[in-house]
Amino acid sequence: MVKIGIVDFDTSHVVAFTQRINHVGVDSDQWVNGAKVTVGCPGKSLLSPERIPGFTQQMQEYGVPLVDTPEEIIGQVDAVMIESVDGSVHYDRTLPFLEAGIPVFIDKPLTCSLEHAKALVDLARNRGIPIFSSSSLRYALEVTNIQKDQNGVGQVVGAEVYTTATLHPRNPGLFHYGIHGVEMLYALMGPGCQSVWAASNDDTDAISGLWYDGRIGTLRGIRKGQSGFGFTAYCEKSIVRTSINANFIYRELLRKIVKMFETGESPIDISESVEIVAFIEAAARSANNHGSKTELAYTVEGE
Repeated sequence: MVKIGIVDFDTSHVVAFTQRINHVGVDSDQWVNGAKVTVGCPGKSLLSPERIPGFTQQMQEYGVPLVDTPEEIIGQVDAVMIESVDGSVHYDRTLPFLEAGIPVFIDKPLTCSLEHAKALVDLARNRGIPIFSSSSLRYALEVTNIQKDQNGVGQVVGAEVYTTATLHPRNPGLFHYGIHGVEMLYALMGPGCQSVWAASNDDTDAISGLWYDGRIGTLRGIRKGQSGFGFTAYCEKSIVRTSINANFIYRELLRKIVKMFETGESPIDISESVEIVAFIEAAARSANNHGSKTELAYTVEGE
């Protein structure tokens, strides 16, 4: 049984993930086996501090012991989940656990800085420590079904995704909520985006990416009108259009996280998560430069 510590309680994921891992407060079809949340640190937040007291109370009701500082978790657990909704603190939150040799899941975004993302990955690789970062939308059943059905639909030759894309200055641009769509796009297309063209205003983001093999993927971030999550996958044998049913996205993500903690193998190469950070930064630069073609500063193909 993997003992997990959770750091930072400014997101509902803290409660939702604990319910599924510890088998409390949710139906059994949501349960994830093989681990237990054994300690938590509520932490502090500059993004949504008002959420911490309520989630702290719920964690206490579930019987999870709490500590005052993240470092107090070291020595008590086998693995850590960094749950700060504020991606700008992920580097500082993750660093002491990697230095202590503890596997880490970092909730999306990996970081809000390519420099920080590369630094974390370099440290993890040098120490031989598995790390993983993802949105739960990457593991929506509709997305994974495309990946599994290569014989039926064929290879993905292009994709369009749409996503809710609310903004917050501490997670600039797509780093806040639009990252859900970026994760879906990468799950469908794979890594290897070379350049992007982006337009953005108060209501909408529209980004097109050119992959090294010539495929094009696009993302629409929605801030006005009906919102939600979905995609169109253009495949060799079929065109698949679907919205996302979010009922089991947490369960599916958590299964991947626990398996990584058990095996030491991340479900995706962390380089892909670094490229996602570079994609979001390049989209922002393009939008700020009237939609000009903008090269990614880091790609898996060009690593």
